[in-house]
Amino acid sequence: MKLKYAILYVDSVPATLKFYKNAFGFETKFMHEAEDYGELDTGDTILAFSSLKLMTELGKNPANANPDNPAFELAFETTEVDRWIKQSVENGAKLIQQATVQPWGQTTAYVADQNGFLIEICTPIG
Repeated sequence: MKLKYAILYVDSVPATLKFYKNAFGFETKFMHEAEDYGELDTGDTILAFSSLKLMTELGKNPANANPDNPAFELAFETTEVDRWIKQSVENGAKLIQQATVQPWGQTTAYVADQNGFLIEICTPIG
């Protein structure tokens, strides 16, 4: 078994895909013609987005993300944490925490996307 994809529920799939391209350089892998579902090309595990509207129509009860009370975070690993903080904020992310070197030697920073999802930008460990 392997983790294939994670789907986050958002107001606008096209706007979200555009944000992740501009803020982090991820290309769109797939966009459904109805624009209610899309995927980013992020490597082995797909990061996907579905509209809150579609999920409601499917009988789910989706909630909005809250960066002040997150239930999870996305983590993007890079050796250029400061570059990606700057680029993401310039493209609409909200800075949550500046880059900080952790006791285990990893540098981490946090931003929130326009949907309120918490994103960790971090260096590799070790």
